[in-house]
Amino acid sequence: MFSNYLIGLREGLEASLVVCILIAYLVKTDRRDALRPIWIGIGVAVALALGFGCALEFGSQELTFEAQEALGGSLSVIAVGLVTWMVFWMRRTARHLKSELHGKLDAALQMGTAALVATAFLAVGREGLETALFVWASVHAAGDGTPRPLVGAALGIATAVLLGWLFYRGALRINLARFFTWTGGMLVVVAAGVLAYGFHDLQEADWLPGLNNRAFDISDTIPPDSWYGTLLKGVFNFQPDPTVLQVTVWLLYLIPTLALFLAPVGFASGKGKVKAPDEQGSRPSKAPQA
Repeated sequence: MFSNYLIGLREGLEASLVVCILIAYLVKTDRRDALRPIWIGIGVAVALALGFGCALEFGSQELTFEAQEALGGSLSVIAVGLVTWMVFWMRRTARHLKSELHGKLDAALQMGTAALVATAFLAVGREGLETALFVWASVHAAGDGTPRPLVGAALGIATAVLLGWLFYRGALRINLARFFTWTGGMLVVVAAGVLAYGFHDLQEADWLPGLNNRAFDISDTIPPDSWYGTLLKGVFNFQPDPTVLQVTVWLLYLIPTLALFLAPVGFASGKGKVKAPDEQGSRPSKAPQA
């Protein structure tokens, strides 16, 4: 549940910041007439993400066991690739996100309503699709049959929406550079577990060999149905009897990725602090109305 909460919080906060930046800019420049197309684009993006998640869940149920495992493993690998790119991209560009969005919005304002809808849709839609895919892969890897992973993701998104609103109102200050570094590092650990389990799915689909070649088996020490076994499974996708391929993939991904991610990249500790989405200008006097 915690891993899915982290996914929802991280991805949701990125989307919330994007929405806050777009809306604050339009309000500050007295372009409230453009708010409706922005909200339409955001609504379409959210609907697409939900539809994508439903298609993954219900579409996969019609497949054979081998096909389900092949689909789950393949999408897990894709999800890990996307989330890895996302955490590195956000760490590198977080300081410039505001100016980048302002530039796109200025161009869209000159082009008309359709361009505004497309700008909001693309800005939020990417985060929504990444969230849907990674949450689905994480839930599939957990495989405990309970709604806890989805509840965790929903709580994370709700927290992100609340934080975004507080940012907009200027009621919250946070060092975003540090926040995205810590949550990004934890997501890399979660992604390593999802990737390892994705390879296990591919082994069960008979796409990869070595399904019965166990690296170790500590099921007696950490029973999968114990509370601590369930906790490790839910947070890290831990498996007490992984295959040699799973352990190898986990190590080959986690160690170099985490080392590269935590390496200094000039992210000054004091420069990432953000008061509100319109950090360089005056805060809007009241919340925008669509």
